Amino acid sequence: MWTEEIVAGRPAWRHTASGVVFREVPRGTFRMGLSDAELDAVRAIERSGGAEDALEPFFAGAGDARPVREVRVEPFLIARHPLTVAQVRHWLPEYEDDYADTDSGVARLEDDLDDLLEALPFRLPSEAEWEYAARAGTTTLSFRGDEKPSEDQILDDFGDEERTAAGENRFGLAAMGSANEVCADVWIPGFAGAPADARPRIGDGHRTVRGGAADVYPWQGCDEWLLLLSATRYEHAQFTAVRPVAPLPSR
Repeated sequence: MWTEEIVAGRPAWRHTASGVVFREVPRGTFRMGLSDAELDAVRAIERSGGAEDALEPFFAGAGDARPVREVRVEPFLIARHPLTVAQVRHWLPEYEDDYADTDSGVARLEDDLDDLLEALPFRLPSEAEWEYAARAGTTTLSFRGDEKPSEDQILDDFGDEERTAAGENRFGLAAMGSANEVCADVWIPGFAGAPADARPRIGDGHRTVRGGAADVYPWQGCDEWLLLLSATRYEHAQFTAVRPVAPLPSR
């Protein structure tokens, strides 16, 4: 089922049937959520004139990603990037995408989402796993630091291996934050009472999504860069990308 290999100079696991490349994320703990330091970094961007609009709505909604808490995460595999149109067609041969221009572009699923999740031999990441993977050991707004993320950081197509490799974080994951990616957790505003491990919060209702900066490309000057922040979260409403996770294979 799995082939161990080197991809872009890093160890990887390839799912042999579909060709999807996964990276191993190590065990660890991290501070999950939008910290005071990150809020201060956003205020600094605003003071410097880097915000296109007033950021009051962002600060008013900051409680959806708080309080910050320490979370324990066990090792797991996660796809190097969201599933592409071609990769989704491995499980859903008749899949058609209204958003991607090429088969190597990110698949954004609407009516087909449940069918894909039922067909996949993998699961969705929990929010904690997603944010831990996105941060990759950092505590800043994005894995690149506290600077304002730029439009050239979004990655929506994986036909160019050189560009994909250049967009990877420390865990070897590309495009974290570019497409909105659905998580296993049900949407609950804020982290009050959330577990100290990486289990998803389950229940009725829409799931939580992370990222989404490429979904509004080209940017219209409404601070879409906020969607690239590691802690940004919101409720799933329409289409979404899928970045599956799996347990570590036996060696």
